[in-house]
Amino acid sequence: MNYQLLHEITFYVMYGVVGLATFVIGERLIFFMVTLRQSRSLESLLISAGDDASKVAGQFENSQSVPAEAFRRMLSLRHRMISRHDQEDISEAIYLALKAKLRRRLWMLDTAVTAAPLLGLLGTIFGITETFTSLAQTGISDPAGVSAGIGTALFATALGIAIALYGLFFFNLFQSQVERISEHLRIIILHAGLGLEGISGGEKTSGAEHPHA
Repeated sequence: MNYQLLHEITFYVMYGVVGLATFVIGERLIFFMVTLRQSRSLESLLISAGDDASKVAGQFENSQSVPAEAFRRMLSLRHRMISRHDQEDISEAIYLALKAKLRRRLWMLDTAVTAAPLLGLLGTIFGITETFTSLAQTGISDPAGVSAGIGTALFATALGIAIALYGLFFFNLFQSQVERISEHLRIIILHAGLGLEGISGGEKTSGAEHPHA
């Protein structure tokens, strides 16, 4: 078995993992920065609009952002909200669906963090095996070459750990961003559900049926 080739392949795989992780990090950094800004902006508009969220609906008809989608979904389903219970169920369904969008591609980063040290260890094993195989065939005629081979093998482990730390930092950062944006989404969905005629009318009807309650 060609352990040197396997050792080199392991390095190429780790370089591929770095490239994939960097792509995800760059794309998610931009996404979270833009989405957080849009969430704050929409939240401020809804707070200014008061109880009638439909006043600002026209400003977000063509927006493809996550907060705008949350707002539009809530408005589009208002006819189904007969009671507060309905409103809570629909709000939670919208929130969970859009929170999944916020977590998109983070599994790739999580996989990179988990796999990189294992790939590094695998590369080290192949490298050391290749070094000892060479020693068994030729003997210790070049100690410097043996040291260089083991050093290269150990570098694979170091590279794997470095990749994992790199990915872990941004994975934790993105997790905190998901939570921050999620809180804004909850507020947006809540304000989008304010002043619903179906709910207020249902409550008034209920009060009329039980005047002495």
